[in-house]
Formats: sequence, C-alpha cells, structure tokens
Amino acid sequence: MSRALRIALCQANLPVGDLHGNVQRLRARVREARGAGADVVVFPELALTGYPPEDLLLKPGFVRDAAHALRELAAGVSGIAALVGAPAAADDDGAATRAQLHNGAALLADGRIAAFYHKHHLPNYAVFDERRYFAPGRRAVVADLAFCRIGVTVCEDIWAAGGPAAWAAVEGGAEVILNLSASPYHRGKGREREALFSARCIEQRCFLAFCNAVGGQDELVFDGHSLVIAPDGQVLARGGQFAEELLVVDVDPARARALRAAPPERAGPPD
Repeated sequence: MSRALRIALCQANLPVGDLHGNVQRLRARVREARGAGADVVVFPELALTGYPPEDLLLKPGFVRDAAHALRELAAGVSGIAALVGAPAAADDDGAATRAQLHNGAALLADGRIAAFYHKHHLPNYAVFDERRYFAPGRRAVVADLAFCRIGVTVCEDIWAAGGPAAWAAVEGGAEVILNLSASPYHRGKGREREALFSARCIEQRCFLAFCNAVGGQDELVFDGHSLVIAPDGQVLARGGQFAEELLVVDVDPARARALRAAPPERAGPPD
C-alpha cells in the first residue's frame, strides 16, 4: 500500500512590509502543520513580504532585510518542508536591481533554503504590475519530497497552458504541483478557478495543491478558497472563503503514477 503525502495549505493574511511579524506568523503555522503530521506546508505568494509589496521592492534595504528574514525562518524549519513566497535576489546579500529580482517560492527544509523557484508568468493587467518589479523565471523546479516528486509554481503560472506546471509534471515527473497564490477575488472567481485547475490536473495527470491568500490590501481583496484537486479533476478539499485556515489534506501520489502508466484512450471505435 502506498503512503499518502500530507499537505497543509496555510491560507493566511500577511500584512505588506511587516517582515518581523510575518516571520513570527509563518513560524507559528509551520509548528502547527508539523504537529498535524504534514510532510509539507504551503504558504501564499510573497507571504514573507505580503502581497503586493510594490515600491518597497525598489528599496535595497528592504530586499536585504527580506533575504535575512527568509534565512532566519529557514533556520527553524525541521521535521517538515515549507514552501514560502519571497522575493528572490540574484545574490546572497539582496543587493539587486529590478532586472535581478524575482517573485520567488523558497523550499525550506532541514534548516536551510533547499530550492528557489522563480515565477514565470508576471501579470501586467488590471490590478497587477509585476513586470515593474520582477524578471521572469526560465525553468521548472522539481524536488523529491520523501517518496513523492513535487513541482512548484506561483499564481499565474498555473493559469497559463503549458509552461512550468506542464514541464514539472510531464517532463519532470512531478505527481503533485504546489501553487502559491495571491489571487484577488471577484464574483464567480471560485468557480472559474475550479474549472480551469481541474482541466490542468486532467491534462497533466497530477494533483494540484493551490494555496491562496486572504485579507485586504488597498483595493485588493483575497478570498482564500484554497484547493486540492486530484489527477482526474475531482476537487478533494476546499479552504473557506475570507478566513484564515490551515487546510490539511492527504493525497496518494500513486494515483498520478497509475494514470500515467495506463495506455492512452483510443481516439476512434475499435477495429
């Protein structure tokens, strides 16, 4: 019998600019997820800085402080992996220009930053202005987590067909795609997400764990509604709307492997 992967999705309200406070909030939820027996805990997009940090990212001191805060957080992560949204600079001390800064997802494990993913698709429409601050990523990130392969994406990356989610699942063999998001609410957004994400899971024959922010920042409202979806498109779990929550869900990576091993369905009638 295959072992399940226990995922904790922490849909949280993380204030913009409060690096010290956010480290404390994240640290508390890492402890809570570890106490629940989770193998990995996933936080929203740019959880460390809050979303959107906007022109704070143009201040080299803020970027350096964020890098220090991430290392401080990583040092306390053990017995569990944590996926945390944070700006990623080109060098260790955070002295980056806009062209060198990425919207990142840091995989923390065993007291260190084990991997860093850079968001590919940077939205620049409606309420978004990410190309002002970030350079796009160019590669997928796939990591072995005990008995499972996970792929990492950030927000818009899962909305786009192909790209890093498909690279991780189809080419990299990831059975579970983890997605960090700060996806603003509008009427009907929940149904829209579920339909599109279910289609992505069916296309790529993988699980998706989508962790969304909650709370308000200026004109933006984040609704949570985090999701775990199976390779057949079935929604396995939903987070509540407009409320902080730690959603803990078990998934069986063997379901994805079995679907991939099955022969493709015939396009026409039998001979």
